Amino acid sequence: MSPSDLDAWAAWPPAVLARRLAGAGVPWYVAGGWALDLFRGEQTREHGDLEIAVPADRFADVALRFPDCEFFVVGDGRAMPPSDEAMREHHQTWARERTTGAWRFDVFREPHDGDTWICRRDARIRRPYAEIVERDRDGIPYLAPEVVLLFKAKGARDKDGADLRAVLPLLDPGRRAWLRDALDLVHPGHAWRAAVAP
Repeated sequence: MSPSDLDAWAAWPPAVLARRLAGAGVPWYVAGGWALDLFRGEQTREHGDLEIAVPADRFADVALRFPDCEFFVVGDGRAMPPSDEAMREHHQTWARERTTGAWRFDVFREPHDGDTWICRRDARIRRPYAEIVERDRDGIPYLAPEVVLLFKAKGARDKDGADLRAVLPLLDPGRRAWLRDALDLVHPGHAWRAAVAP
């Protein structure tokens, strides 16, 4: 199967990644829609993919844990070998299982400064990993829901809006305030702003 087949997804569940990355010493976490389900404590919808995030300079440590996969940088509607240029231009790296040709997970390579996460959409937004990485009852790390919703605001697809409506009532005032302030920086005037306002 060619890496140009970008629809060949058969994503692993988060528990598989947690098992494979146990003891890796890399501050990784589940992102995207799966992260919101881990926050809620149950799977609420089908997920077409599985996204995790790691500090950009630790990607190689993660890749070593998956000798059964090959990695491609994905951007501009295509999958490319992970050259230095491609990795500078695009932050997503898809893992394709060698035996099946199926895409199993997507690694976001994120900017950081030591133990501090930096938002790739606006470098003014920074938080310690200790604040943004939470764990579900099984110990699987996931991105804090307010940060997930910030990223989902860019596309604001139907499923993103549904995720916002489902998760927003579960956010305490501090999380909602952070999301409101981050939206004002990254997406001024965004339609979600009214829903997040106190």
